[in-house]
Amino acid sequence: MILVFCPLAAQKVLPLDTLKLKEAKDMLADDYGNLYIYKNKDFSFTKYDSLGKQIGKMMLTVPYKVQSVQNPLNVPLFSENAQEMKFVDQNLNEIQRIDFKPKFGFIRMAYAEDLQQLWLLDDSTKRLIQYNFRNDTTINSYPFDISFEDLTDLLVYENKIYILTKKHIRIYTPKFEKLYEEAIENGKRFRRENDIILVITDNSILQYIPEKGMDIIFKDPEAQIVDKNILSYFDISGNKLYLYNLEKAKKPQQEKLPESQQELPLKSTENPADSTDAKPDEEASEGKSSDLALEKLLEEVSEVQAEGVEKLIN
Repeated sequence: MILVFCPLAAQKVLPLDTLKLKEAKDMLADDYGNLYIYKNKDFSFTKYDSLGKQIGKMMLTVPYKVQSVQNPLNVPLFSENAQEMKFVDQNLNEIQRIDFKPKFGFIRMAYAEDLQQLWLLDDSTKRLIQYNFRNDTTINSYPFDISFEDLTDLLVYENKIYILTKKHIRIYTPKFEKLYEEAIENGKRFRRENDIILVITDNSILQYIPEKGMDIIFKDPEAQIVDKNILSYFDISGNKLYLYNLEKAKKPQQEKLPESQQELPLKSTENPADSTDAKPDEEASEGKSSDLALEKLLEEVSEVQAEGVEKLIN
């Protein structure tokens, strides 16, 4: 089911001015209603509360990818350029930095599974590495010879490897067996809510359903950026930020059939009373027709019998 929304139907317009949103490269929302704006122009990462008040700001020197803000006390950021992972707190103060250069080749993507383990895609060795950064040990290393072109995100959950590119989602086992693949448009990142795997694109949010594949749960064709938390969908359109109530947005709009496809009852041009009155006459005429047919049949039989008698006499 595809649910399409436009900003005019939004439940609320959030108080973030145009200047804060104009150059936003990405926007994320945590489950407390706080908003995080990343700008690629100056590599700034800023956190606002639901009223638009700034809570914290980072001025980064190279591009970083924000993995998730679902745990606002520990937000992971990965930089392919710097070959490192940062963890920041609720005020965007750096808690920890992990430098991949001394230990690994070239890490194309990193995923923080928890506060101890990372999953790393090493492009130089074409391997998927499970790494415990707390005690600096490699737990597992799997051959993973895939194309890293247009790679946008990585997620590991319940022994499945989710790979997202701008054009595809693919799911593998650790043994590099492909379980699933589907084309998508402008894939940006994953979001996991318990057992639910979501894909965030530029203007839509999709849910992976094992029996069905990818299902669009939110879409705004005019949106620049979309995201969600446990309560709402968020949508930046026309440099304004709109909020949609999650429960109301889930209700599908009933689609009406075109008039040409609707079945209309055929109207009789006869008066029902006239039709009822005419019924005895119709029965009478049918009776007369039957009598005439019977008389004709008897005449034909008589003629045949007469001819047969004449032949016997002669």
